Amino acid sequence: MKTVLYMHGGSGNHGCEALVRTTTSIIKQYLDSEVWLWSTGKPEDIKYGIDKITDGVLATEEMSHKSISFIVAYIKNMFLKKDSAMNDLFLKKLFKDTVALSIGGDNYCYPWSAKQGAELDRKIRKYCKKNVLWGCSIDEESLTDEVKEDLKGFDLITVREPLSYELIKKINPNTVKVSDPAFVLEKKELPLPKTFIENNTVGINISPLINDYESGENIAYQNYVQLIEYIIQETDMNICLIPHVVWEYNNDFIPINALYEKFESTDRVIKLGDYTCEEIKGYIARCRFFIGARTHATIAAYSTFVPTLVVGYSIKSLGIAQDLFGSYENYVLAVQDMSSKYDLQKAFSYIMENENFIRERLRQIIPKYKESSLAAGMSLKSVVNKEK
Repeated sequence: MKTVLYMHGGSGNHGCEALVRTTTSIIKQYLDSEVWLWSTGKPEDIKYGIDKITDGVLATEEMSHKSISFIVAYIKNMFLKKDSAMNDLFLKKLFKDTVALSIGGDNYCYPWSAKQGAELDRKIRKYCKKNVLWGCSIDEESLTDEVKEDLKGFDLITVREPLSYELIKKINPNTVKVSDPAFVLEKKELPLPKTFIENNTVGINISPLINDYESGENIAYQNYVQLIEYIIQETDMNICLIPHVVWEYNNDFIPINALYEKFESTDRVIKLGDYTCEEIKGYIARCRFFIGARTHATIAAYSTFVPTLVVGYSIKSLGIAQDLFGSYENYVLAVQDMSSKYDLQKAFSYIMENENFIRERLRQIIPKYKESSLAAGMSLKSVVNKEK
């Protein structure tokens, strides 16, 4: 048997890398199957060692990708022309009698991207044995008729948080709620930088994407500046700026470098370089607190019991926090709700004041949460073994 992972844009997004690593591990644990990755960023996958944990990485074509929508448009243009026998031949050769597993669950989080890929799914379903949507979230605004029809076509949908589950189970009965696969990602601990004080450093991740969702001009960045000033002036903790996505067109280093240059002279702020997702998790695990915009950076913190504040901009961050704490209030600060430069500081104050409670809550729930990640493998095994 062969399982082909698709809708992967490259491991320069270390959340994508984490999903490939953990999904491959789960599949091999529950299925007697090879796992192949169809990637639009093969050089990145080789750089971070994905070729060593899968049975192979297949490239669409080496290209300069500008955005996720560009990648999807490229795939559709290259492989979905009705008059192209060569494109059908490619898809048939790649997906015939396979388990075709879409790890692009984030594509359904945003209205602008949710409709992308539906035509590709329909083409793939002509040849594959089973079609699975893996670890997804979805915003209600994304549920157009076209997207609903696409969702109905999957043999299995695993949903990583309750808000999306309530939406999707009404559309496709073959839907199960699990935890994000990245909760079971292994960590690798490298030597710490000199000024990284273990268990007394605040890890901070900032994404350039948050600028697309903020309500005031540059207010998200201003909030990060104010927060860092507060930590330096009012606490004895140091700060580590941690990138999690390093794509040229969507690069955490852009805002991180700006923050680092502003505070470098304090000798209290450091920035990490680029590492694999497992190595990044190793650094995050040794933080006292974590503040993050990238979902899989915050999952690395949650899963290592680090009290975490999410700077959120989509349903996935709200749903995961609600699952963990019973409510996302006080655990997620929506970028859209920022109106003052002090909003992030105030939200972080709650995390500090409730540090012990939050850490203990995570210690209690994360082991069960990891079991829920692995439960996706059991659901996949059941669907694969079911007669078509």
